[in-house]
Amino acid sequence: MSSASLLAVFGLGGPELLLILAVVLLLFGAKKLPELAKGLGRSVKEFKKASNEVEEEEQAAKPAPAPVANAEAKKPESTSSTSTH
Repeated sequence: MSSASLLAVFGLGGPELLLILAVVLLLFGAKKLPELAKGLGRSVKEFKKASNEVEEEEQAAKPAPAPVANAEAKKPESTSSTSTH
């Protein structure tokens, strides 16, 4: 999912993002923003890593599909339903 579609889910546009950024800047100050961004980046990285590990475990736990053999070789010989008596 791209960041544009993620923002569309929340209904955020350009002006809203600028307002949020201004509020965050006022609350934390310019010196704290790089530290907050670094921490957020590490959190996202760890979350993605854990998510990928779970997906890999699920894939490993799935049983492999049974091989499909030649269907004609497995058909039993049919007997004729019409008999001549």
